[in-house]
Amino acid sequence: MDMNKKKLRYILQYHYDRKDRAEKAAEKICETYGYKTISKVDAKKWYQQFAYGKVKEENEEQPSEEPIVTDSDRIKEFIESDRHASLSLIAKSLKIDQSTVQGCLQKFGLKKRYDVWLPEELTQKNLLDRINVCDWLLKRCQYDLFLQRMVTGDVKFITYENVNRKRSLSKRENPNQSLGNSSSSDDFQKVLLCVWWDYMGIIHYELLPPDQKLTADLFSEQLDRLKEAIDLKRPELAQYGVVLLYDNARPHINLNTRLKIVDLGWEVLLHPPNSPDLSPCDYYLFKSLQNSLNHVKLTSKEDVENHIVKFFNKPQDFYTNGMMGLSSKWSEVIEQNGAYLTG
Repeated sequence: MDMNKKKLRYILQYHYDRKDRAEKAAEKICETYGYKTISKVDAKKWYQQFAYGKVKEENEEQPSEEPIVTDSDRIKEFIESDRHASLSLIAKSLKIDQSTVQGCLQKFGLKKRYDVWLPEELTQKNLLDRINVCDWLLKRCQYDLFLQRMVTGDVKFITYENVNRKRSLSKRENPNQSLGNSSSSDDFQKVLLCVWWDYMGIIHYELLPPDQKLTADLFSEQLDRLKEAIDLKRPELAQYGVVLLYDNARPHINLNTRLKIVDLGWEVLLHPPNSPDLSPCDYYLFKSLQNSLNHVKLTSKEDVENHIVKFFNKPQDFYTNGMMGLSSKWSEVIEQNGAYLTG
């Protein structure tokens, strides 16, 4: 069956968005359209272009026309940028009815676990990966105290109310209108918290403004700043070696990121995908942080930073309990045949 380049690009883009491996995508295409339609090597090259956003339409009749973006597309993009987002925040930010958001999430097969949107059901491969990784890590613990050398990090959006804007609108539109009335998405701002810590406490954190995305290049720059913080606060890690634990987000697994980590001389610890229950940031630090945020009202970025500084100022035991409890969770995953942990 004949396959033109434009059609091939759309099919590969579909598999890429589904997070199928390039090799699997090539096999599926060849099964449908015939042998040698595309090689695995070429499929990988396409995937690299998708990752860097370099793929462009050819011979567009109306190059200036905006592509059609559905509510499902917008919701999916929002969750990929903020996997901790609540239903209400998604609905307010995108100005979409909450029931529509919930329906889309169900269609995607996503469910909140550890305050993270994840596939409701793990595949057989996911289960086996979790068992094998946990088994290997537990065996390593018997001869290597690497948890004491481990630095883990992740990101979390924190939302605050834009009181200045609400006051401005109130004066301009209706001086007698109460500030407690219904809010639009513009009445809220959010900052991205990027944090790294170990069993002794917080090593480094940054707050990114709303309009700044965490790209692979920015993440590499952050790793340089993290190294400076480690050299200053944990000089013993420079001697014994940093073991880095993070999830499989795209900036983390980008080729440039991997090269940066090699250059820094750090080790990246094995971590199965779709496993926030095995990430101390998700099951421990962010869970506790969110509980603290539920009881306060933040109205500025300064409020956010002040709250974070106060929250992070905890005794070492808090961080030690979160980090050292990881080995027991690896054991639980094996006992539960790879299933998600529920506590």
